[in-house]
Amino acid sequence: MNVTLLVDATPSASGLLLRPWEDDDLEPLVEAYRDATLRRWSSHPVENAEGAVTWLESQRRGWETGERLSFAVVEDRSGADGGRLVGHVVLKRGGSSGRASAEVGYWTAARARGRGVAPRALEALTGWAFDVFTGEGLERLDLLHQVDNLASCRVAEKAGYGFHRVLPAQPPFPGDGHLHVRRAGTAA
Repeated sequence: MNVTLLVDATPSASGLLLRPWEDDDLEPLVEAYRDATLRRWSSHPVENAEGAVTWLESQRRGWETGERLSFAVVEDRSGADGGRLVGHVVLKRGGSSGRASAEVGYWTAARARGRGVAPRALEALTGWAFDVFTGEGLERLDLLHQVDNLASCRVAEKAGYGFHRVLPAQPPFPGDGHLHVRRAGTAA
């Protein structure tokens, strides 16, 4: 499945392009993970080029199996960054199609924070996921983050993922978490 999603520009933010990860994303990926904040919240941080190769291979395998559909989020070519990597969004479908729920995740590169990248990319992923997989039984998307990650809580709310409940700590998360939920047919 070769999928590209476009997110229109707003008066205060350039457009976004969501596309599967490519080999050319290696250096921008390593650069993004140099950010201490991103590493703090990531369960699988990328430490170096070798780690980035492994991470990119994992994303490719996810597309092959259909279990982890991840997208590089880049500024639309007409934007000021000229196609630079600004984030990542992923749909985690688990072990089989036909499941009623799936999980979403995301991160934003440090240079792009505060510009609405994460909620806009997450909204695009959400719409695409429901468009493509509702016919296979997808009814709900879950978004999880650690309780003390207030920025992720704000992104979830902006993208229409309502707070559902607190989850107790369990590996790989060292602290309690929030579960946010968005159901098919609901708008952000």
